Amino acid sequence: MKEDNKDNILKRIKYPDELRKLPVEQLPEVCDELRADILKELSVNPGHLASSLGAVEMTVALHYVFNTPYDRLVWDVGHQAYGHKILTGRLDSFCTNRKLGGLRPFPSPEESEYDSFMCGHASNSISAALGMAVAARQTGHDDRHVVAIIGDGAMSGGLAFEGLNNVSTTPNDMIIILNDNNMSIDRSVGGMKQYLLRLNTSETYNKLRYKAAKWLHSNGMLDDERRKGIIRLSNALKSAISHQQNIFEGMNIRYFGPFDGHNVVELVRTLRQLKEMKGPKLLHLHTIKGHGYAPAEKAATIWHAPGKFDLDTGQRIKTEDGTEPSKFQDVFGNTLLELAKENKRIVGVTPAMPTGCSLNIMMKEMPERTFDVGIAEGHAVTFSGGMAKDGLQPFCNIYSAFAQRAYDNIIHDVAILNLPVVICLDRAGLVGEDGATHHGAFDMAALRPVPNITLASPMNEHELRRLMYTAQLPGKGTFVIRYPRGRGVLADWHCPLEEVKVGTGRKLRDGDDIAVLSVGPVGNNVVKAVEMMENDAKSASGGSGISVAHYDMRFVKPLDENLLKEVAAKFKHVITVEDGVREGGFGSAVIEWMEDNGQHLDIVRLGLPDHFVEHGTVAQLQSIVGIDAEGIRRTIKETLRK
Repeated sequence: MKEDNKDNILKRIKYPDELRKLPVEQLPEVCDELRADILKELSVNPGHLASSLGAVEMTVALHYVFNTPYDRLVWDVGHQAYGHKILTGRLDSFCTNRKLGGLRPFPSPEESEYDSFMCGHASNSISAALGMAVAARQTGHDDRHVVAIIGDGAMSGGLAFEGLNNVSTTPNDMIIILNDNNMSIDRSVGGMKQYLLRLNTSETYNKLRYKAAKWLHSNGMLDDERRKGIIRLSNALKSAISHQQNIFEGMNIRYFGPFDGHNVVELVRTLRQLKEMKGPKLLHLHTIKGHGYAPAEKAATIWHAPGKFDLDTGQRIKTEDGTEPSKFQDVFGNTLLELAKENKRIVGVTPAMPTGCSLNIMMKEMPERTFDVGIAEGHAVTFSGGMAKDGLQPFCNIYSAFAQRAYDNIIHDVAILNLPVVICLDRAGLVGEDGATHHGAFDMAALRPVPNITLASPMNEHELRRLMYTAQLPGKGTFVIRYPRGRGVLADWHCPLEEVKVGTGRKLRDGDDIAVLSVGPVGNNVVKAVEMMENDAKSASGGSGISVAHYDMRFVKPLDENLLKEVAAKFKHVITVEDGVREGGFGSAVIEWMEDNGQHLDIVRLGLPDHFVEHGTVAQLQSIVGIDAEGIRRTIKETLRK
C-alpha cells in the first residue's frame, strides 16, 4: 500500500508547479520515488546512472524553491539531470531517453523550456548562468533567479575558473551550486579536489552572518558598497580564526558549506535563505555518486553508465559472450603499455578519462609515467607539448568531441613547433546514444588545414597498433590518430608492430567501374557493401556485376598521391567515405587534390551532413546519413546510373 502511495505522488507531479504544492515533509518520499524510477528505467534502457542518483535531493529542492522555468537552472554536465527531466514534464516519455527520436541524452532548450542551456560538455554552466543573470537585469527581469549547478569534477575545467573570475566583478545575484561528489567519471584529481576536501565553514557562522546581513539590510545600512566591504572584513576574520583561505570568498563570492546534499528538507531551507541574498553565492554540497543504490555507491566509476542490469541483485547484464573483437580503446591501452616498455620516453596523458580510454592499463603498471589531468583538455595538450619539448614522447588521449576545446593548444603549443606529441582521438565519428554533443564529427575537417600535423585513421585493430608504433618513432612530429568508440572487427587484435610509411594507403580490391576511397573503420562498411553487390550479381540471372575498386587511404594528411594518381588515371567515377563531416573533411581533401592536379572526375562524398546528427545507435545513425553498407551500395549504383 505504501508503494502505491509513493507511486501516486510522482505520477501527480507532471511539472514543478505540482511539486511546489506538496508540504516540505513529503519531499523525502518524492526523492525516494524519483530515485526508484531512475533505477527502474535505466536497468532496461541504459544511460548515465550514478550521477543522477547522487543529484536527486538537490534536483527536488531546486525545483521546489525556484519558480522554474522562469527562474533559470543551468546544469553543468547533463549526467546529473535525469531527475530534472522527470520532474519537468518528461516522466511518461523518459522511457525513450537516448533512443532514436526520443528524449535527448542531455538537457537541451530545443527539447524543453525547463532546459535553459546545452550541457553535454563540462564546465560551461557558470559562464552561461552569468550571461543569463546579466541579461535578466538588462531586459527588465530583475526578479529572475539564476542558478548554476556544477559537478562531476567540472570545477577543474578552465572555463569554470574563467566564469568565476567574471562572476566576482560583474553585478549579479546568481547562486552557484557545487555538487561535490569527488568524481568525474573516474576519481577527481588535482589541487581543486584536495582543496574542496579540506574546505569547511561552520553552519552556525553561516546562520549568524545571514541574520546579521538581513538585519543590516532591513535597517537601510547595507547597500552594495557596504555589503562588499563587510564581506571582505568577514572573510579576513574567518581566515584568521580558521587558518584557512577560501578561494571563492577571496573572489567576493560568498561561500556556504559544505552541506549534506542528500538532506532535501535542509536543502530547501538553505536555498530559501540564499535566494533572498544579494550578490553571487556558492553553495557547496557533499553528495555521493550513486547514492541510494549500494552497487553504484561502491563502484561509481563502473556505474557511471553501467548498461543494463538486474535491479534486485545489482548484477550487470552482459549482452556479449566474450568472443567479440576487442574495443579499440582496449587495443590502444594494451599497445601503449607494450610500446612504453620498450620506449622509456613514452608517457600517457588523459583529461579525466583513464578508464574510458584504457590509459588505466598503463597507469596500473607505470603510475609515474601516466597523468590524469582532470577535465582540462587544453591543459592536457599543452602539458604534453611541454614534456615533448624537453625529451619525452607523450601519448595524449582525448575524446574527439572534447578535443574541440583544445584546438588552439594543438595549433599553438604543439603543431607550430612540430613537437612529437601523439594525439589519440578516441570516440571519433558517430558515437551513438550520447548524440550531437558527443559525436566526434569535426576532427578531420578541423585539423586537416593545420601545418606539421600527420592525421591518420586505422581501418582495424592491427592498423591502430601499427600507426601507434609508427607515431612514436623518431622524426614523426605531431601525429594524430583517430578511432571510434566500441569494438573493432578482428577476432585477434595482436600483430607484429611494424612501421607504416607516412602518407601511404592500401588498395584492398581492384576494380574497373568505380573507385571507393575510404578512411578509417568505416572502410569495413565498404567491404560489406561490395560483398552485398557481388551476392546481388550472383543471384541475378544473366546479370553482370559492378566492378568496384576499394582503397583504404589510411592518411587524411598527407594523402597518398600515388594512389590518387592511379585512381585519376583509371576511373571517371569516385566515391569517398568518411565517418566525419563532409564539409572540409577527407572527401574535400581528395577533390582539392584532383582539382589542383587537373583531374576533373565525378566525385561523390559520403559522410556526415551539414547539420547536427541526432542520437540513436551507431547502426541507426550510419543508416540515416548513408554510410552504412546499404547506403554505400545504393550510392555506388546511383553514381553509375548517372
